[in-house]
Amino acid sequence: MSFPTSAFLASLPWVGGTELVVLVVAFAAAKVAGKHSVIDSAWGLLFAAMAVAAFVRSAGHGDDVRRWLLLALPVAWGLRLAVHIGRRTVGKPEDPRYEQLLARGGRHPDLYAVVVVYLLQGVIAFVVAAPVLVGMFVRGGVLPLVWVGAALWCVGVVFESVGDRQLERFRQDSSNRGAVMDRGLWRYTRHPNYFGDACVWWGIFLVSASGWPGVLTIAGPVVMTLFLTVGSGVRIMERRMAGRPGWAEYAARTSVFVPRPPRQLARHRATR
Repeated sequence: MSFPTSAFLASLPWVGGTELVVLVVAFAAAKVAGKHSVIDSAWGLLFAAMAVAAFVRSAGHGDDVRRWLLLALPVAWGLRLAVHIGRRTVGKPEDPRYEQLLARGGRHPDLYAVVVVYLLQGVIAFVVAAPVLVGMFVRGGVLPLVWVGAALWCVGVVFESVGDRQLERFRQDSSNRGAVMDRGLWRYTRHPNYFGDACVWWGIFLVSASGWPGVLTIAGPVVMTLFLTVGSGVRIMERRMAGRPGWAEYAARTSVFVPRPPRQLARHRATR
């Protein structure tokens, strides 16, 4: 079955408008809170809002099973992430990342923040969400690849949510102050939450790629993976942790992104 190009293109202004509303609300909340790190909580909400808008506009066009999956997966992921970050940052001052970034704004810090924080993240989110926006209109039946994608999404959510919870418990224990988290999932990857994020969006891509032209939206998970690994995710966190006691040893034995056994364990197995 042919792709409903006209209906898809007509949906984009609605999706973009919905995303813009979230960004405006986030900016207003940031001004009230006195910190632009509010956008971190709104990041997941951007995808949830776009998925809802695309779902409404695709009614009567795409396959219903795929449409419902592409609604449920990003909404569930986005809401969990928003709640987690919101709880973690409530009552805390501005994130040092944003302090350093916005220091370049000179006499117009708010305008600078709008451009380099809100609009830039909005553009990135729009590109990452491409599998959702296109997949909602994909026709031709649901193939097994859809369920492979859903399973990969589940793997990603487990890594992200379990990793976040393990780190939260570690930080709540005062005896761990200044120590490096190297337990649970953090024993196998230095960033289980970021790895989980990548799996989530590769899974969503597979749901969309099960029909034409969903496969063309591969830029979405690629951009998200780059954003997590060489953008504002792993790179910045690694730089922040570099001087902490025990970090060098932890980094030497633990995979930076894709989980694997610690290097000592791998060598031990190799000699058996």
